[in-house]
Amino acid sequence: MIRVKKCVVGELLTNCYLLINSDSGEAFIIDPGDEPAKILGMLEPGLSVEAIIATHCHFDHILAADYVREALGAKFLIHKDDLPILEEAPRRALEWIGIAFDAPNPDGYISEDEEIVLGNSRVRVLHTPGHSPGSVCLLVEDVLFSGDTLFAGSVGRTDFYGGDYDQLLRSIREKLCVLNDDTRVMPGHGESTRIGVEKLYNPFIRASLRHD
Repeated sequence: MIRVKKCVVGELLTNCYLLINSDSGEAFIIDPGDEPAKILGMLEPGLSVEAIIATHCHFDHILAADYVREALGAKFLIHKDDLPILEEAPRRALEWIGIAFDAPNPDGYISEDEEIVLGNSRVRVLHTPGHSPGSVCLLVEDVLFSGDTLFAGSVGRTDFYGGDYDQLLRSIREKLCVLNDDTRVMPGHGESTRIGVEKLYNPFIRASLRHD
């Protein structure tokens, strides 16, 4: 059985998720954006965090990665195409919120259609470039962690370094809109939604589907 816990962290109000397999007592932390004590406070007795996964490497999704990794001994995983974004992250954090930090070195890389084992569950990696070159969404059962690719009523910005609007819409159209309409979307910022709701009401997706 899969469970999800969420906390909102940092100045940019990033959603950090704890994905738990209750049967095995194993978990993943997704997007440790800041406030490591708050993130670690989501943990439950006996829970083993197997990996820390970034949906992409903008600073507001990785600021606490090193601290959490050191505290838990878990691997930090990203998509390799976001390495340039990771290298830029310290400069961007200083410019945006005046925080100095060292970019965390990844322990490994995840790739398209890879299935990451979490107990008796499989977390499927969907490479969804557009917000950044290495943006990914993570699909487990009927839950999608969409990072900054898809939001409730909106989509991720593409005016940052490495962003591409047409590519973002193509990623959403080809990778996300084909999912079951009941798939619950857990985004990197804001409230959750469902794929079917976004196909009906998200103006960016509706326009993209009309011109496909």
